[in-house]
Parts: sequence; structure tokens; C-alpha cells
Amino acid sequence: MSVFSHPEFADHEEVAFCCDPDVGLKAIIAIHNTNRGPALGGCRMWPYSSDEEAVTDVLRLARGMTYKSALANLDLGGGKAVIIGNPRTQKSPALMQAMGRFVDSLGGRYITAEDSGTGVDDMKIIAGETKHVTGVVDKETVTGDRRSGDPSPATAYGVYMGIRAAVNYRLGRHDLKGLRVAVQGVGNVGYHLSKYLREAGAELWVADIFDEHVQRATSDFDAVQVGTDEIYGLDVDVFAPCAMGAIINDRTLEQLQATIVAGAANNQLAANRHGAALMERGILYAPDYVINAGGVIDVSYERVGVDRDKMLRHVEEIYGTLMEVFRRSGQERLPTSVIADHLAEERFRK
Repeated sequence: MSVFSHPEFADHEEVAFCCDPDVGLKAIIAIHNTNRGPALGGCRMWPYSSDEEAVTDVLRLARGMTYKSALANLDLGGGKAVIIGNPRTQKSPALMQAMGRFVDSLGGRYITAEDSGTGVDDMKIIAGETKHVTGVVDKETVTGDRRSGDPSPATAYGVYMGIRAAVNYRLGRHDLKGLRVAVQGVGNVGYHLSKYLREAGAELWVADIFDEHVQRATSDFDAVQVGTDEIYGLDVDVFAPCAMGAIINDRTLEQLQATIVAGAANNQLAANRHGAALMERGILYAPDYVINAGGVIDVSYERVGVDRDKMLRHVEEIYGTLMEVFRRSGQERLPTSVIADHLAEERFRK
């Protein structure tokens, strides 16, 4: 299939493919839009079942980054990179070096960072080959501790603020004590989100494909472990997807019992119509690229000089942005996903 006729192609400015058989690199970089600035987006490594699946993912993710940066009021465009492979068994320093050279070949139109399957150490290797990388500088956490350049705590903090906004709008509550939350995926972001929620008094149910992630969350936060299929149908207030995308689909929609869907995963809706389907069922959806913008805010501040307090205030603006989306959705009787798209497009289209 031609990229131009791909169902997820949305006037992307550039899609680049790289193959380096010497190190086993097969990668794709998609640049969606650079009207507001260079395209920033993470580098994901995942064992895609097919090249077609990888192309679909990178196109969707790159578009989402454009909308995310626009609604976060950042002078950045949207892009994304994917490496086809298992990060637990196929990653190597040589592979990441080759990826760095691939990023550098685009001359700064695309800036990379961590994502699923990659981390700070990988970005530091990439930084040896290109300056167009972020998420590598040590910085302070929300609580004032030192941490690596990993932006996942900031992403989690933004999602936490977004959940508070959704709970306020739909449930009329300003606190989370006793709130029932199902967290799907308790890796880096999901773990930090669970910490914020538990400290606020929420009750947690968790699921993950990696047992060690679940064991850590159940031990640290007194969370209840459930199966990866069972997580959708729990009688909870909030379903927080923090793993891979397309998890709101025809099959899972029928199972959802939550009043609110608000989580960190990108591209949560398998298709645009699922935003309308959530609205029809009376489920409030926090559009993913609005609520999970904390990470891109974090790494954008790293590029211009880290100012922790200013960065945190910027992340906290996610609360107000979502409240605006929710209010307009109610007034215009349109899905929150459609309202968020309209607001973003007003900001990045010429």
C-alpha cells in the first residue's frame, strides 16, 4: 500500500524509512506538521506483527503529537519514530547509534525522545550521533527529588491533573478519596500515575502484560491485580489506559462500566467514531493527546533550559484545557475528541 493512500495518512509532510542490516535496524520516522516548529516526538521500539502495523502506528502517533503540542501551547510540531523489534531482546548500542544517525539525517526537522521500549540510556546513545534529541538531562521531580531526563513522571502528573478535571466535571468532586480507578498498564507512566492517585486516596485495580510491573504496583500501592481482559469491565469510576493504543474499540466498548476514560496511552480510540460511541454511552472521555501532554512539555523545557516550577505550572494547565474541552462538548453536543481536534487545528493550521 502507498503511504499516500494509507487510511491514517493525514497530509504528513514527510515519512522516512531506514534499514541498516548490519545492526538490525528497521525504523520509520513520520513528520506530520511543522507549522508551529520542529516536529518533536518519542522513539518507540516495539515488536510489530507487520510492517503495515508499524506504518499505521507511526502515522497515528505523529499526527497526535502535532495536536498535543498545539493544545499544550508549545512552539513545536508533531512527529514520531518507531523501531521494529523487541526492545528486550533486539536492542543494542549499535542499533541505537544507527537510529541516531537516521534522526540526524533529517537536519533538525524531527527531534526524538523516549517512548515505549526506549529510555534515557538509549537517548544518551542517540545523543552521541545527533543533537536533535531531548529527555537526557537530569532534572527535579514534582516532589523536588533528582531524576534522569525521563519525562514519564511529568506525563503522569499531567494525567493526574486531567483525572481531577474529569472527576470535577462529571462527578462534581474536588477530591479523589475513595475514587475507584482501573489502571491499564503500570510501566513508567502508569506506575507514577498510580502513586499520585493512591496518595490522593484513590482505590486502584491494575493490569499489565509484564508481571513484574503488576507486582510492584500491588506491593507499593495496595492495588488489586486483575487480568488484562478483565480490566475493561470493572465497576469503577475511572478507566485509565496507560499502555498501547486503540484500546477503545467495538469489543471493549461493550465491556466498559466506568463513568470516565482518562489515561496516558496515545491513540486510545481505535477509530474516530468511538469518541461518539463513548459520548452516547454517557462516558466522559479525556482526549489522550490533551491529558498526556506533560511529557512533551517536560522535554520542551529541557531544550530551552530547565525551569522546574514554570514547567510544572505549564503541566497543570492541562486541567483548565480539559475543562474547556468538556464544557464546549456539552454546549455543542459534540464528542470531546472532536472538540479537542477543532481547538488544536485552530492553533497549528496556517
